[in-house]
Amino acid sequence: MFTYANVALEQAEQLGGNEYTFYQPELMSADKEKIKLETDLRKAIEYNEFQLYYQPQLDVKTNKVIGVEALIRWNHPKMGMVSPTRFIPLAEETGLIKPIEEWVLKHAAVQNKKWQMEGYEPITMAVNVSAQRFNTSEIVQKVKEVLELTSLHPDFLELEITESQLMYDAEQEIQSLKALRELGIKLSIDDFGTGFSSLSYLAKFPIDYIKIDRSFIKDLEDNKLNETIVAAIVKLAKSLNLEVVAEGVEKQEHLAFLREVECEKYQGYYFSPPVPHYKLEKMLRKKDLSS
Repeated sequence: MFTYANVALEQAEQLGGNEYTFYQPELMSADKEKIKLETDLRKAIEYNEFQLYYQPQLDVKTNKVIGVEALIRWNHPKMGMVSPTRFIPLAEETGLIKPIEEWVLKHAAVQNKKWQMEGYEPITMAVNVSAQRFNTSEIVQKVKEVLELTSLHPDFLELEITESQLMYDAEQEIQSLKALRELGIKLSIDDFGTGFSSLSYLAKFPIDYIKIDRSFIKDLEDNKLNETIVAAIVKLAKSLNLEVVAEGVEKQEHLAFLREVECEKYQGYYFSPPVPHYKLEKMLRKKDLSS
């Protein structure tokens, strides 16, 4: 009975704390599934079950690959590929996000340096960083260690943090951003337009790029308001000497509009979904041949 009560209590807390719930068998089942997934996630870290996929970032004018975003995938031995939307929130909740993000940062930098040593034209590698990791000095030290380990020039490493994360403790984040910029790496605000940034803080953030959230891009051709918002974001960025990356570009019409408003970069399924390294290398070879 005590266990059942705890399960019901946890469900009530997830509903906001001002609710009450009765125990139901489905709650216990969901709890067991969560515990099992956490156990498997710990094993995944230990047995190196992760792999990186890379989504190309392209120059809007030339349509050439100039960077990639590194995206983690979990190849579970029994379940196959597990979506990041399923295990990343659990990793953040349990504290496992720290070793996972360290793995991503290291392997992304190693891969980028490997491409350079194999003769591919240098590109920027973008890596996402969670709020839990960003507002500590530890992330600065970890980035420094990875750059030293891989001998990757900092110009070719970019960290992305979401707009909402930055605004959670803006003053502290500014200090972290400055420390990272001193290492020479690039910095970008991800999912821009969804976090209600204070423009006064945006001007203070030592960043290089703004990434427009895909929600503003997906129906550009049918939504005049989104066209206005995207054009305004690009104009704002240019006034702050920032470049803009549009996410979620899926149609020729999207790309045409981005060219019209002079957005610099884009990524999305119009050119390519996230792909494993060997498929990305084919794209890089085509780029080198055409340059």
